[in-house]
Amino acid sequence: MTSIDFFERRLDDKNRLTIPAEVRSEFDNGEVVLTRGFGPYLHMYTLQVWNEQVEPELKGAILDEKIADLNVIFRRGKVVTTMDSKQGRITLDQSLIDFATITRDVVAVRAGNYWRLMSPAVADAV
Repeated sequence: MTSIDFFERRLDDKNRLTIPAEVRSEFDNGEVVLTRGFGPYLHMYTLQVWNEQVEPELKGAILDEKIADLNVIFRRGKVVTTMDSKQGRITLDQSLIDFATITRDVVAVRAGNYWRLMSPAVADAV
């Protein structure tokens, strides 16, 4: 099966994003973690990647300001959602859509073990 590293989609009227069939197998249990990114975009993780790679990085010394700032970025607006197994759709929370300045069109780019979701304007500026 061919792996893809980029796709573009349009949100439907219920703020659902359809994940391409080639990517859906990455989310084998159907659970997807959505968070704010470092800029005006979102991160999309499999639950496994979140639990095994992100969550350990968010733990650290209680007075470590860098760790505290990372927790604020990634936990504010964090949503765990389940992919619709029939059509491969996930619902984006309105607060995350607003943060990422997404109107209808979404550009998704693989960034290592997660996906960056952004508006076309943000994608063109990178």
